[in-house]
Amino acid sequence: MPATRGTLRQYGVAVRTLLVFTLLLGVLYPLVITGIGQLALPGQANGSLVSMNGKTIGSALIGQSFTDASGKALPQWFQSRPSAAGSGYDAAASSGSNWGPENADLVAAIGSRQAAIEKSDGAALAAIPPDAVTASASGLDPHISPEYARLQVNRVAEARALDPAAVAKLVESMIQGRDLGYLGEPTVNVLALNRALAGMDSKN
Repeated sequence: MPATRGTLRQYGVAVRTLLVFTLLLGVLYPLVITGIGQLALPGQANGSLVSMNGKTIGSALIGQSFTDASGKALPQWFQSRPSAAGSGYDAAASSGSNWGPENADLVAAIGSRQAAIEKSDGAALAAIPPDAVTASASGLDPHISPEYARLQVNRVAEARALDPAAVAKLVESMIQGRDLGYLGEPTVNVLALNRALAGMDSKN
């Protein structure tokens, strides 16, 4: 009997400990952290959502396509970096293609993208930056290089009947510098750029 009581006591202690830590770490801690996030950084805590005219149009952290139903690039929008995540920018299937530089499918895909950009933007092959024709490791990258954004200025301006200089100025204003001044490379968030572009249309 003493051994049985000792065993039951140990089980009782274990159950009470489990309940206490479940309450502390499974309920109270998440509530506190969520509350701090909502008070200090509500935008980031809620997914860095981007809205336009009262409607959520995406997240500043996840890229998206600006194409028609058949997948053809819409000339009036700045185009994003290619994506290998699912059918494109699928947050549930974040991934790169994992193809090596000599993979025949990758070489063919790059060639096809280069030809499309040469045709749509009138760009020389040597002027097309790598991010315009290759997917990021996550497949969700919302940014492109300033060089790729500048490459698209004339096409977008022509499609929208806007002054190319005004569109170029918009691109320059949307360039984000290196993190902490030295990490990474300057980038342009495509969704934010296209949102600002739509704002230019509404003023004309």
